[in-house]
Amino acid sequence: MSKRKHPVRRLAGLVTMMFCLGTGIAQAQASAFIPAAPKLASESYILMDADSGEILAAEKIDEPMHPASLTKMMTAYIGEAEVAEGNIGRQDKVLVSEKAWRMGGSTMFIEVGDRVPVEELLKGIIIVSGNDASVALAEHIAGSEEGFAQMMNGTARKLGMVNTHYVNSSGWPAEDHYSTARDLAILSRHIIQDYPEDYALYAQKYYQYGVNKRTGEPLRRQANRNRLLWTNPSVDGLKTGHIEATGYHLAATAHRDGRRMITVIMGADSEKQRAEEAQKLLTYGFRFFENVDIKRGGQPLESVRIWKGADDAVNVMVEKDLVVTVPRGTGKELTAVMKLDSAIEAPITRGQQLGSLKVMRGEEVVKEVPLLAQRSVERGSIFKVIWDSVVMFFSSLF
Repeated sequence: MSKRKHPVRRLAGLVTMMFCLGTGIAQAQASAFIPAAPKLASESYILMDADSGEILAAEKIDEPMHPASLTKMMTAYIGEAEVAEGNIGRQDKVLVSEKAWRMGGSTMFIEVGDRVPVEELLKGIIIVSGNDASVALAEHIAGSEEGFAQMMNGTARKLGMVNTHYVNSSGWPAEDHYSTARDLAILSRHIIQDYPEDYALYAQKYYQYGVNKRTGEPLRRQANRNRLLWTNPSVDGLKTGHIEATGYHLAATAHRDGRRMITVIMGADSEKQRAEEAQKLLTYGFRFFENVDIKRGGQPLESVRIWKGADDAVNVMVEKDLVVTVPRGTGKELTAVMKLDSAIEAPITRGQQLGSLKVMRGEEVVKEVPLLAQRSVERGSIFKVIWDSVVMFFSSLF
């Protein structure tokens, strides 16, 4: 148990289970004062705890805006997914098309006809925001950038990014190309959690690729545009973006004392402003909130009676680690209550919901998650079904 989180003790019951985390609500309320989140000079913004997914500060988080180069987070995410699934290899050589080579704006300086490893294209996308690298990788994966945009939109829907639509892989100005602060925070969380083997690239400050074919000189070294990588040692990502129509954007994340915060700033007036505003939110999140571990995902929580089954009981679990983020000093107010469905009958499939676990602060439900069967239970024999039916009938009379 890390110092950042309160340990939780389980007190078993037949149908409910309580986790006692403190000495009383009044004492905890008296000990905690949490100021309102700072108001920022940007069009929209969000602060999210990466472990719990809780939103700690927000302004117009569902307002669609052109995401500019924050688009490339999805391009890189799909590239990482394709590598992880074995559809492409890190050292696969990608032929650079004329379309990719002709891309303006920020580039990694690949040239038409070059064969560039996938691994280098990912660096070019993540570290120096290469438009050329984005198009080259998109064409390699999907055959065309238009086909890749369809993959991007399908992935967005899968991740729950309900207010996002992509037209291209780079964030080049285009109609009907938009996202929101909330959706980009959701994507940021998946980037951090789903493919940790690639995450170190987001903290890399400089990148240099190849040599000038005419002179033989190394191509110039380029710097990551995320200013917070230089000013805040806790920050290790993620991505910047800028477009005239919507201003300066930043998706930033910081890891400190075992906790991680994610913030997305959209529509700031300058590079300096987006960095300063993101820093305000990160400071607020780490200073005034704490995380509480409730239960580890996948571990048995309680044994539940199963009727008419080949087995008489099954353990329930929560699917993922259950963490809640609360104002600092109020973690001791929390209780957690498990409520199971009554008269559960076989067959049961693994992952089937058999109840719910509510984390409470007094009468307030802070968070609720389903309780799931840890394994499947088949229907019992005809004799078992008849016997349990008789027992259930007579039990209902008393």
